[in-house]
Amino acid sequence: MTAIFTPTNNLIVPNAWHRLSPSWAGTDEAIQKGLPHHELAPAWQLLLLGDGSPTRHLQLLTGEPTEVDVIDMSLIGMDMDGAPDLIQAVPGPRLRRQVWLRTASGQRLAYATSWWEASHVDEYLQNRSLPIWASLARLRTELYRDVQGIYFGHSQALESGFDMPGPFWGRHYLFWHHGQPLTLIYEVFSPYLAKYLGSPKL
Repeated sequence: MTAIFTPTNNLIVPNAWHRLSPSWAGTDEAIQKGLPHHELAPAWQLLLLGDGSPTRHLQLLTGEPTEVDVIDMSLIGMDMDGAPDLIQAVPGPRLRRQVWLRTASGQRLAYATSWWEASHVDEYLQNRSLPIWASLARLRTELYRDVQGIYFGHSQALESGFDMPGPFWGRHYLFWHHGQPLTLIYEVFSPYLAKYLGSPKL
C-alpha cells in the first residue's frame, strides 16, 4: 500500500531523521532497574522503560485511536544513517521509515524512526499507514521489545513538529522475533503527554 503523506503547516519532510541532542542518557542499569522517581515520574517510566506497545498506551491514555502520518520511507542500503549502533543488528540493505504518531483528532504525541531489512519490510508493514503495533498484531507476530537507550534532550526539528518546546524524552529499542532482530526503533514523546501522565519529574 502507498505511504500516506498528510500536508500540514509544520510537517517536516526530512532528508535525514531527527535524533535528540541529549543532555542526559540512561545507563544500562537505569534502563533495567528504573530511575529514581524524583528524576522520572513512575507513569513516564512505564511509557519509556516498559516493554508494552506505546501505540496501544497512547490510545488508552487519550481515548482516541492512534494514527500514523508517514513522512519518510528511504532506502539507506548499508549506511549507518547516524542511528544507534544497534542498527548493525538489523540485516541490510535497510529501509528507514519515519512517522508522527497522533490522535485521530490531529494531536501529535510521538515521533518515531525505524530501520528494517528492506527485502522483508512489506511482510510486516502490509499497510504502511498503520502503526507498527497494529500491523504486527494483525499478523499475530510474537515480539520482544528490548529497550537499549533512554534520552532527555533537545531537537529544533521536533520542537517545530510538536509545536512545543523541549526538552523531550526519547528511547531506542530492538524488536526481536523468533530470536532474530526484526527492526530498530527510535521514539521521542511529546511533552503534551503531561496532560495524561503528569509532569515527567516529581
